[in-house]
Amino acid sequence: MSRDIGALRQRSDAIDEQIQGLIDDRARLAREVGANKQAGAAVDFYRPEREAEVLRQVLARNRGPLKDEEMLRLFREIMSACLAQQEPLKVAFLGPEGTFTHAAVTRHFGHSARALPLPDIEDVFHEVESGSADFGVVPIENSTEGTVRHTLDMFISSPLKICGEVELAIRHHLLGRMRSLGEVRRICAHGQALAQCRSTLDGILPGIEKIAVSSNAEGARRARDESGTAAIASKVAAEIYGLETLAAEIEDSPDNTTRFHVVGRTLLAPSGRDKTTILMSIADTESPGALYRLLEPLARFGVSMTRIESRPSRQRKWHYVFFADLDGHAADPNLAAALEELARTASLFKVLGAYPCGIWPRLDLPG
Repeated sequence: MSRDIGALRQRSDAIDEQIQGLIDDRARLAREVGANKQAGAAVDFYRPEREAEVLRQVLARNRGPLKDEEMLRLFREIMSACLAQQEPLKVAFLGPEGTFTHAAVTRHFGHSARALPLPDIEDVFHEVESGSADFGVVPIENSTEGTVRHTLDMFISSPLKICGEVELAIRHHLLGRMRSLGEVRRICAHGQALAQCRSTLDGILPGIEKIAVSSNAEGARRARDESGTAAIASKVAAEIYGLETLAAEIEDSPDNTTRFHVVGRTLLAPSGRDKTTILMSIADTESPGALYRLLEPLARFGVSMTRIESRPSRQRKWHYVFFADLDGHAADPNLAAALEELARTASLFKVLGAYPCGIWPRLDLPG
């Protein structure tokens, strides 16, 4: 038996050597790509649509025994490390470290990207607009609590484009330095997290004070520093801030998922499986059939709309802009024709992004 194990280990060592050599070869190719494009920074030759295509091929080839999630994570990190040889991508996000938005940055860009935590969503947009960051990651929608309105409002005036999307299945935990629930005097968390755990908290800690703060990580910091304060956050945040888990998985909905947008400065080329997000408005939103007339070209050209949201335009009272997600890339013939006609009807029209559909399986966050 020991000889069999020894032989298996020798084979494993030989395979490891081959894998390492192939990774070295891939890194050299990535460096040659950068040299051929005469780019001084990673963002100059980073192509999200190309990465999406590569990762879809990884999924299509996977036959096990590794799960899709594990195989994607391996290739994501290889691609991230190869890209970072010249200079790491700088990615701004709604911080601080340990938030779910931080986890979305790592999932989409890998650990070799340089993550830049910022205090609010507006700062993320401004950092990318100024060129201080290459991309930004912001929350856009939760399956339980709906749209993150501040993110939508930023798109009304910002020139940035949506370059990708990330979905994370969110698992909230009640964290603190105390030993029992009876010692909890207040709970600090982001308003969205408090809302996503409302029923569970009312059941286990009825009448407890709830304080909305800028992020779950800020709540975790306060739980670390303040007697009687608990937080709602991830297990990763528990490790960062040295907290104990008082109650696990306290979200009201087991399918609690948050979607994030990756924002950048350019519109992407088609990847083969894409989504387009548009902003539109019509001068007289109160006239009968106004929204129908605006959207009718989508139906006529066979374009599927998967989401629509309205926000006050801030131009005048009771006037609204609409955000819509459409299947396909803005350059696809049918969608392009529909958008051209829609733009003629609309008083305001912008393509906010045409980007690869989310690739990662909707699995729980590790930790």
